Amino acid sequence: MWAGVLFSGGKDSCLALHIAKEVYSNICLLTAISKNPYSYMFHTPNIEMTKIQAKALEMPQIVKHTSGKKDDELQDLKALISDAKEKFGIGVVVSGAIASNYQAKRIQSICNELKLKTFNPLWGMPQQKILQEVVERKFETIIIGVSAYPLDASWLGRRIDYALIKELEGLEKTYGINICGEGGEFETTVLDAPLFKKRIEITDSEKNFYKDHGKLEIKGVKLVNKKVKKIF
Repeated sequence: MWAGVLFSGGKDSCLALHIAKEVYSNICLLTAISKNPYSYMFHTPNIEMTKIQAKALEMPQIVKHTSGKKDDELQDLKALISDAKEKFGIGVVVSGAIASNYQAKRIQSICNELKLKTFNPLWGMPQQKILQEVVERKFETIIIGVSAYPLDASWLGRRIDYALIKELEGLEKTYGINICGEGGEFETTVLDAPLFKKRIEITDSEKNFYKDHGKLEIKGVKLVNKKVKKIF
């Protein structure tokens, strides 16, 4: 059976993809590109990166552009999933939803209409565990957007590792920041992971910070071969 993975290129959708690949052998990536940076449903920072991530993964991708208006984007999501059902015969839709009832209910409703199953492998998982999984599975994940105090421009481009998780734990206790960025406190993108056939290298980027929020604008990337471990 083919599975369609709702893919934004961030840590959650990439982790959901890896878990789904353990269950489904055939996978296509489903990406919505929203004109609205404050979309209710879709990740927007550096969303065009998903196209090179799909190449790095060597997986087919279906892309749908949407205005990002609250009502229209649900119809666009339905059209995206319908295209995947028609083209690849998907039987299940995979999402990286963690705790957002708004997103989960709407994805479920669309899949019910299209007579498709849903698989949300991260749903209800302790959020600290999600970050630990990302590190343990050797994802190269960087922060590309911040929008909560005291996260400032220095956080843009930082890699998620055990030290950063420790910092986020402290900020969660002191400032109430969600450790996984579930409240929109930060956004991520993945440059490498076990399923990537090649890793992504950023060749040009720019930090833009405005008072209380900022983005790492990725302007140039290239695919590079992974180092092969020698066995003696």
